[in-house]
Amino acid sequence: MFPETIESERLTFERLSHDSLDARALYEVFGANPDADEIFEYVDSDPHRTVKESYDLIQRAQDAFEDGEWVQYAIRPTEGEPHAGELAGIAGLYPKWDRRVATLGIILDTRFWGRGYSGERAAVFLELAFDRLDLDLVAVKYIDGNERSKRAVERYVDRFGGRYVGLLRNDLAVEGEVFDCHRYSISRAEYEESKRG
Repeated sequence: MFPETIESERLTFERLSHDSLDARALYEVFGANPDADEIFEYVDSDPHRTVKESYDLIQRAQDAFEDGEWVQYAIRPTEGEPHAGELAGIAGLYPKWDRRVATLGIILDTRFWGRGYSGERAAVFLELAFDRLDLDLVAVKYIDGNERSKRAVERYVDRFGGRYVGLLRNDLAVEGEVFDCHRYSISRAEYEESKRG
């Protein structure tokens, strides 16, 4: 159902599995990294405290892929990009099959911020959602106050003809703290119109 790998202009996306990514390599980015707190500041989980947490994340992604539930990919810059071949982060597409909707997610190492990788990933995942998975709507949200994500999301939502849905109050709870989230969406019709224009 989901492709094993996807390539874009500057990135390779390889489905998260124990064959594609060692748990220690993921932990080095999402746990042992001195920037881990900054990476996870606006994410609905915490930095990994152990290699086992990284292993478990990979296992959940591997199981979900095999069951056709959702998919996460390891992101690596391709040749010619700074830090080519290194793990830049992970990105996911999370369908709600009964509603024909999917949500996007991405977590990048700070070394890869500001390069437009989030928008490049969005373009690839929109094509996957609409052309391969036959979904009707793709949504994305970010925690209120995350100005970096706001700029990135608004750029690609505008590019693909989507729209701001609104502020969802008390939308996300993380370890006892509750956050408001801004939600955007792109419909199949909006996406197809943007491709024609």
